[in-house]
Amino acid sequence: MNIKEKNNQFSEKKTKNELNRTKGFSIIKENISEIIKISKILKSSIGPLGMDKVIFEQDGNVVITNDGATILAKIDIKSPIGSMIVDLSKSQDDEIGDGTTGIVIMAAALLEQAEKLIEKGIHPIRIIEGYEHACDICLTHLENISDYINKNSTTYKSLLAAAATAMNSKITNRSKKRLSEICVKAVLAVSDVIRRDVNLDLIKIEGKIGGNLENTTLLNGILIDKEFSHRQMPKELKDVRLCILTSPLEPPKPKSKYKIEIQNTKQFKDLDFFEQKYFNDMITQLKKSGANLLLCQWGFDDEGNHLLLRNKLPAVRWVSGSEIELLAVATGAQIVPRFNEITTATLGYASRIRENCFGTAEDRFLIIENCAKSRAVTIFIRGSSDLVIKEAKRAIRDGICVIRNLIKDSRIVYGGGSAELSCSLKIQDKAQTESGLKHYILNGFSESLKVIPLVLAENAGYSSIEALYQIINRQVNEHNAYLGVDCKGKVVGNMKEQQIFETLLSKQQQIQMSVQIASAVLRIDDIIELESKKD
Repeated sequence: MNIKEKNNQFSEKKTKNELNRTKGFSIIKENISEIIKISKILKSSIGPLGMDKVIFEQDGNVVITNDGATILAKIDIKSPIGSMIVDLSKSQDDEIGDGTTGIVIMAAALLEQAEKLIEKGIHPIRIIEGYEHACDICLTHLENISDYINKNSTTYKSLLAAAATAMNSKITNRSKKRLSEICVKAVLAVSDVIRRDVNLDLIKIEGKIGGNLENTTLLNGILIDKEFSHRQMPKELKDVRLCILTSPLEPPKPKSKYKIEIQNTKQFKDLDFFEQKYFNDMITQLKKSGANLLLCQWGFDDEGNHLLLRNKLPAVRWVSGSEIELLAVATGAQIVPRFNEITTATLGYASRIRENCFGTAEDRFLIIENCAKSRAVTIFIRGSSDLVIKEAKRAIRDGICVIRNLIKDSRIVYGGGSAELSCSLKIQDKAQTESGLKHYILNGFSESLKVIPLVLAENAGYSSIEALYQIINRQVNEHNAYLGVDCKGKVVGNMKEQQIFETLLSKQQQIQMSVQIASAVLRIDDIIELESKKD
């Protein structure tokens, strides 16, 4: 069977009935073209010298970023294949926290090679089988060339290097040393190293415009963007027993519309007496429990706020639901829905709560320090603009996720495209021992892995082909799998000496996810669009 006869099974066909139908190689080609278009958007953003993208949102906001997950989430992708890429990148970002850009670029390269193989008459299912076999080889080889973070240096220094690598390509590059230290300290504060467990929910990231990134601080507690409900309340409390309430400090109101008719002075005094008694009962219940701070999800009216001040009960109102949940976990307090349920057992504890300000005296916030039940921390970011703060938040999140992954699995592989090139050479050697279809498919997979060092070299301003083959020659001749693209001007560098690495878990996930995307696209040979029935 010649190539033309082989490709007849991938023909295009449209019916004239109740549906439009596109079949065969043409739809595979369209889907591959869609993935390649998306990868071209992201290619210039990868690496320490990657370029930023400016995204104008429909509500008028502007986003400047080179974070792959953010770019994919913001751009308008209407095709079903593009939506699949966005969903898969989001899952990678949620699970690992980094590597989204590399996944899309590698998946596009795999599909580009697959298109050439299909044109030679190789069936997509055979290509998928070959790619999965090559993926298994890669995963095993990555484990063989992996290293441990505490083998040649202290664990702390290695964690700093890992966080710096994750933030190297961000707008935070100049402040990465300071931010790396903050990320490492934050993760270690909320981690159980013995059990290799990290609860990232206990790390809160806040930001305020003003100052610069070097002014970013790590607070040993929880920061909430609120102030005490009355200016005359004390600005600092020690040995705090706090009550968390989700009921407003005001007289009860019926849910339906109502009106009160007051016909004489006695009725007015009775109403005033009832309100005073209701407020006094609430204050008495609070003082009886032993609370010396009230955190309320809702507001107070002026009468309630005045009574709290007169009874020396500091209070904070309009605390958000997410902050209330975090405070409850950290302090050990129970969230109380009604005043009559407040008891000593429902209170939480913190050693110190203080009100602080920055910039002008009008912009204030509260810091709850040394909580009883957990070591919750807050990273407080300062920046010259909202765009800088948002990008810094994304960079810090990437750094935190990388450190979390290293605590779970301390194995690493070195960056600069060195791991991909080493895997490419391994698969190329394997392809030489195979014959027939496997030989072509493994060679195609090997060529696809070269795309990461190619793009890194191109973004660094080098001749990408020349840089790639310099690294390949040196890796083969020196038997050194740690040689990669040096973006500092030397073209080829030893990534182990420069301490540029990422987690083995992240790299394995990137290759697996790229193969899964390519396999999913190659399995689609039919798109059916149902037409709406006419009345």
